[in-house]
Amino acid sequence: MTDDLLPEALPESPMPLFTQWFSEAAVRRAQPNPDAMVLATVSADGKPSARVVLCKRIDASGYLVFFTNYTSRKGVELAARPRAAAVFHWDALHRQVRIEGPVVRSPETESDDYFATRPVASRVGAWASRQSQPLASRAALAAEVERYSREFGGDSSGQAHVPRPPHWGGYRLWIESVELWIEGAGRIHDRAVWSRELTVVDEFSYAGGAWRATRLNP
Repeated sequence: MTDDLLPEALPESPMPLFTQWFSEAAVRRAQPNPDAMVLATVSADGKPSARVVLCKRIDASGYLVFFTNYTSRKGVELAARPRAAAVFHWDALHRQVRIEGPVVRSPETESDDYFATRPVASRVGAWASRQSQPLASRAALAAEVERYSREFGGDSSGQAHVPRPPHWGGYRLWIESVELWIEGAGRIHDRAVWSRELTVVDEFSYAGGAWRATRLNP
């Protein structure tokens, strides 16, 4: 429970407050994994699934970026139904954020740039793991890791050049609606939702209309 409250006059856009909360979660050591969010998707036949992924960037224009294997269960589901919902729960800060909207793949340059920042072992692992597919044994996976480690080798400094595999990259979750929630005493929480219309600009981008804000009962 916290004495923090949303502004009485809700701001026109939720993005400054959302990014402020995200930054505060990142700098306060009491909140582990501040960039962790639950991502929910739906299969072609309507079956929902959820898992935790890491939000790697919040763009001021109104989208989140995360990275994964495109052939994983979530990748297959996003290909069939390119929409998702996400939840950040910063329990140490008594705050929660819920997001919904369409999802598109990131530009290849965005995926390449991020992949290059990953540790070599993680880059090799992206090649070795057929994410979400059946696995005969841990030994079989270890053998694949060893195979790709040998394939990419390393230079005189011990650094390997591991390119981004074509089945791995980023997604942009464009924010169509976002709910900000603050825990209150006696379960009298403070919450409000903002929504907007999105119009396709190109394969990576949307243009957002004006936000509509509504305070909600707890």
